[in-house]
Amino acid sequence: MAHASADAPFQPLDIAVLTVSDTRSLDNDQSGDTLQQRLTDAGHNLSERLLVRDDIYEIRAVVSQWIANHDVPVVLVTGGTGFSSRDSTPEALLPLFDKTVEGYGELFRHLSFASIGTSTIQSRAVAGLANHTLICAMPGAPRACALAWDEIIGPQLDIRHRPCNFVDQLRRQPRTPCTSRSLSGAA
Repeated sequence: MAHASADAPFQPLDIAVLTVSDTRSLDNDQSGDTLQQRLTDAGHNLSERLLVRDDIYEIRAVVSQWIANHDVPVVLVTGGTGFSSRDSTPEALLPLFDKTVEGYGELFRHLSFASIGTSTIQSRAVAGLANHTLICAMPGAPRACALAWDEIIGPQLDIRHRPCNFVDQLRRQPRTPCTSRSLSGAA
């Protein structure tokens, strides 16, 4: 668990947003719009926003690139978390995780029960850490994105959130050049 001082200054993060959909475009992607608006309103930066078809390998390819990019500590994925034959976001993401954040899906379903009742069991919201990148997947409905951000993701990406948050887990260690050559006198 990360424990920073309650009076620590806010640390804006660069966040990538991926919409998974066979029917939407960036022009009518209300879920992606919701996430973009919420993260920028909170003081974070949108690093990139893409839309891909609901295809395991397309999803995995984009998220893998972001995981490898040390400038993208957070990836939000909306869509593809249901039970239709095309929904494949969890299958695309789970193999990428170094650690799964089980509590994310549990809490999301608990919170969404108040508005959609037992239909919440059909949400396969998942989250995990991969290469110190937090990846959170949620349903493709704008209300679901708002709920996930407002009640779970937003607070966990605020270093001032008590008693713990994910910010320290996401910090990138500065890359230091190899010093062995300079110490040995080799050029």
